[in-house]
Amino acid sequence: MPYLTEPEPERGRATTVAPGIRRIVAPNAGLMTYHGTNTYLIEAGEGVVVLDPGPDDAGHVQAILEATEGCVAAILLSHSHSDHLGALAALKARTGARTFAFHRSADPAFQPDVPLEDGGMVAGMACLHTPGHASDHLCFARPDGVVFSADHVMSWSSSVVSPPGGDMAAYFRSLRRLLARRDRLLLPGHGPPLSDAAPYIQELLDYRIRREEAIAEALRDGAVTPRELVDKLYSQTHPWLRQAAERNVTAHLLKLQAEGRAEPSGKGWISAERQGAG
Repeated sequence: MPYLTEPEPERGRATTVAPGIRRIVAPNAGLMTYHGTNTYLIEAGEGVVVLDPGPDDAGHVQAILEATEGCVAAILLSHSHSDHLGALAALKARTGARTFAFHRSADPAFQPDVPLEDGGMVAGMACLHTPGHASDHLCFARPDGVVFSADHVMSWSSSVVSPPGGDMAAYFRSLRRLLARRDRLLLPGHGPPLSDAAPYIQELLDYRIRREEAIAEALRDGAVTPRELVDKLYSQTHPWLRQAAERNVTAHLLKLQAEGRAEPSGKGWISAERQGAG
């Protein structure tokens, strides 16, 4: 995959990434988060809108407050994973801003002040429900061709799809939905901006299809576990990322099962064709 890189950003500082849009990168760098979660400050008609407050980090909240001078018109959430949601309560308490997120939160402890629906509008942006990485994942599309793609499409890495909240079939559908739009610029939840995104999204989809076919082929040789599939197909994966790879494999297996192409067998999985022949 032609992933993008960028130098480590200056911490605690808002930098312009597009007209009317600034970014503060949270200090939660890691193998799963790159340099950290991107918090976006969006100039809207009603004032500054904060998208994805980031992890529960007092210094990051303070950086948001300083960059906005404490005047936040609304807090938007792309999805309820902790590296995006964690700072929301503190930022809401300091600003009094209402929170906006998908109407079916994947985190039972969080409910937005204003629930959003697929196709709805917020701060002049269209809400695109793009489940796959998370069941409550939203992208936000501006009329100028800029889309906040959060963790659905990231420039530095492919997304982890971890059941039960993650769903590989939904991820495929959501990739195709974004691909069909042909937007000019994606601003992801981690990593640098992505221009001319269509070829990149297509490669993400093709990569996942190739991986799924490799899994299906391995199942034809006999029953295997997700861990054994990781050993076979992800031999170059960093040891710390093996758990994420195993979750992706499990998501592929569940998709294959729903399509009638794979079945659980003992402690592992097997091709449905082989199971029927046996």
